[in-house]
Amino acid sequence: MMKYLSTIFILLACPAVATVDIVGTVEAKCVIQTTKSGVYGNPIASKLSTTPADGGVLPVIRYDVSIADSYTANITHPTSFSSSPTLSDTVAWTGSTSVTQTSVAGMSGYEAAKVVVNNTTIFDLTLAGSTWFSTASSAVYGSAKPFAGGTYTASVVATCIPK
Repeated sequence: MMKYLSTIFILLACPAVATVDIVGTVEAKCVIQTTKSGVYGNPIASKLSTTPADGGVLPVIRYDVSIADSYTANITHPTSFSSSPTLSDTVAWTGSTSVTQTSVAGMSGYEAAKVVVNNTTIFDLTLAGSTWFSTASSAVYGSAKPFAGGTYTASVVATCIPK
């Protein structure tokens, strides 16, 4: 009888333990795609610009959002070249981002409601659907010094931030 009680005591003192994993996959509800790559035009020797009037091509980025009022689009225009010939003077940067096309009429209000902080433009994506944004970028070299010949590359950074 004592052996039986000690066995029960051991079983009660050492309960069974199990670890069960729970796995879930979250699909992106905000997708960013490049619709058109930008190209710098060189209207004068000291200026590079993506503006079509300056011979450039505006980069276009599309945001596809499947859940309304859950994300902000943060689009940052460049303030430096990621690659370029050696430059010995400063470059003055300007830029702006605008809504260029929408899949839902109400998205046209994104333009008036945008917030600009330094070189980042923030859009509150309040509706589900697709929105296209274009970013103008301009770089002026030194005191009207001509840019050296070569390839100049800069990047627009587009992020989708959950609210």
